[in-house]
Amino acid sequence: MVNNKKGSVPGVANEARSAMTQYWKEHSKDASVEEMMLDSSASEITKEETPEILSYLPNYKGKAVIELGAGIGRFTSELAKTAKKVIAVDFMDSFLKKNEEDNGHMGNIEFIVGDVTKLEQPEESLDLIFSNWLLMYLDDIEVQALFQKQLRWLKPGGHLFLRESCRQQSGDKKRGANPTHYRDPEKYEAFYSSVSQPCDSDNIYGYDLVVSKSVDTYIKLKNNQDQVLWLIQKVKKDKATNQGFKSFQEFLDNKQYSSRSILLYERIFGYTFVSTGGVETTKEFVALLNLKPGQKVLDVGGGIGGGAFYMSKNFGVKVTSVDLSSNMTQIGLQRAKEAGVSCDQVQFEIADATKREYAEESYDVVYSRDTILHIADKLALFKKFYRFLRPGGGKLLISDYCCSPGEHSEKFKAYVKQRGYILLSPEAYGKTLEQAGFVDVRAEDRSTQFANILKSEISKTEAGKENFIADFDEDGYNSIVNGWKEKLGRVETGDQRWGLFYAEKPSN
Repeated sequence: MVNNKKGSVPGVANEARSAMTQYWKEHSKDASVEEMMLDSSASEITKEETPEILSYLPNYKGKAVIELGAGIGRFTSELAKTAKKVIAVDFMDSFLKKNEEDNGHMGNIEFIVGDVTKLEQPEESLDLIFSNWLLMYLDDIEVQALFQKQLRWLKPGGHLFLRESCRQQSGDKKRGANPTHYRDPEKYEAFYSSVSQPCDSDNIYGYDLVVSKSVDTYIKLKNNQDQVLWLIQKVKKDKATNQGFKSFQEFLDNKQYSSRSILLYERIFGYTFVSTGGVETTKEFVALLNLKPGQKVLDVGGGIGGGAFYMSKNFGVKVTSVDLSSNMTQIGLQRAKEAGVSCDQVQFEIADATKREYAEESYDVVYSRDTILHIADKLALFKKFYRFLRPGGGKLLISDYCCSPGEHSEKFKAYVKQRGYILLSPEAYGKTLEQAGFVDVRAEDRSTQFANILKSEISKTEAGKENFIADFDEDGYNSIVNGWKEKLGRVETGDQRWGLFYAEKPSN
């Protein structure tokens, strides 16, 4: 039976909730999918969107799930097929009654009519919190408070999935007064990043991003990139890690890969590139892959899109560009518009490559440029790449910062620590790929090439000093030139190396 007590609304607390209640009373008379989605093409959209949304969820088989804003149940039934228990919550009685009529027979669903701003759940009782179009109906204070409560509700390692309309409405149904908040995606990221929960004397619980991206169905059917989803995870955080930042993503976006730093890197590497050698090394390395039209490429640490654009335009492949830095991704999306690259050709995801999952054997190529230096457990990551690649032809190509074997200078150790790098020698890198199951592994020390590229980039930047300073400033110019000279010095002394790695996945 629908529970009208637990989490119910005894009275409207403020004008915002009153306006939202009235809004949904006007749009919940028929309890249809068209009415709930405020879209005349809702039935067509649902057929494609439902399996897509479910594909981003972590494994919740036999686990406890709560669905906030469950509505008439287009996701409830799917969640209940796999979960041990589903708690379906919605503040519109007519929607939830329809949900119970259709799904109450399943036996593992509890139905609650309630306002999520009043809802309570036992601490660490849930494995997955699922919400689809919910937070846009709450004000900023309510959103932040809900993120805080959800952090308490989740078990350590549990996940929170949310999907929201950003920047614009999605449905075509005419509406009068519309109290919905169409926020920028970055605002949701700021909300969930700012909450924490005490854990022990040295740690706190917080959220880490697994993936954030636009919903493919809305891009395909409505040319709308502003339907955005997030999967985030409750994790234990040591405040001393990431140089005091709440997460590694925050460290990247506020320190090494701030928007200004990215544009400075792009200036020296070339338009749309933030990896060594820019377009020239991209051409050289991509040639090793023998790409064919229609193949799928996973570009890990894709930055602002240079490699992805090159592969897509020249070889007709479809590229998923993944980067944990939201600044990188936002600039990449802007560069895609400028270059006329469609979402069908290159899709951008803000994601943690160590946590993001894709269907097994779904990619022809995994490509990564100067990115895996940030990742400690390289073997675990390479095993993931192995799973993602198709057998008997799936290819892996990586360039990455490396180090010499043996001892290193104190200056180099300090540099690596300051940057948060975890480096291997080229030989050890290759052996790790073999441990992951790859065959035909080629591990090449390209340090001489790296040094030559650095010299060329320094020379080019110094020759264009006047224009560089005019476009940025003298501090920006000095940071690039001095940084590149220091990097060259580390290569010439032998501490720092640069490796190129090629491998294949064997036939089953």
